Amino acid sequence: MDSIPQFNYKLPCYEGPLDLLLTLIAKNKINIYDIQISELLEQYMEQIELMRENEMDIASEFLAMASRLVYIKSAMLLPKHEEEAEELKRELTGQLIEYQLCREIAKKLSTIYDFDTFFRVASPIKFDLTYNRSHDPSDIVKGYIGAVGRGKRKLPPPQSAFSGIIERKIVSVNSKIISVMRRLWHGKRVRYTELFTAAGGRGDLVATFLAVLELVKGKRVRIDGDGDNAQVYMLEDKK
Repeated sequence: MDSIPQFNYKLPCYEGPLDLLLTLIAKNKINIYDIQISELLEQYMEQIELMRENEMDIASEFLAMASRLVYIKSAMLLPKHEEEAEELKRELTGQLIEYQLCREIAKKLSTIYDFDTFFRVASPIKFDLTYNRSHDPSDIVKGYIGAVGRGKRKLPPPQSAFSGIIERKIVSVNSKIISVMRRLWHGKRVRYTELFTAAGGRGDLVATFLAVLELVKGKRVRIDGDGDNAQVYMLEDKK
């Protein structure tokens, strides 16, 4: 039998190794009942190499078929394994013939039937809407309390929520400015720390501190010294 001629063509997408083998057999007009494994293996490996050169993903089943062909070829070269090689060759031939018949039938069916035309109408289904689950009574109570709590979050807060804000005494900075000016009237000098001794709380302390800052900023009083020895006195009005 003449050797298989070399050929090049655009690589299609093969559905599997059997599809590739049938393509090679058809291209080279090989008798499917008398396959020359060595020559078919050479063409098969060339196609695998072309797939690699074109950066195509090679499925493991293609590599498995390559190993199978190599094994059959090796068995044919050994005299003690001739019967095994012939059996493997007949098995491969049978698979190729079966696959070829399936491919021909699928091709004919594709021209006859349109699978997008035939469909089945959905059968009416009656759903049972009865709630059949059972729950522990404590879970139901927790669910009810949780639902009621979500409803209460939409209500305005009670008056007790503002008690901590409303009960605090609001101290005016202006009133503290007047109080500091009275203590410094007629050139009297006062220690800086003494201005805060009469404070009744944190708000009173802050208001006093802001009052002193405003007076210093307005150049109405002056602070001399550092630390506990600092003294505050009123500046004379030059107007």
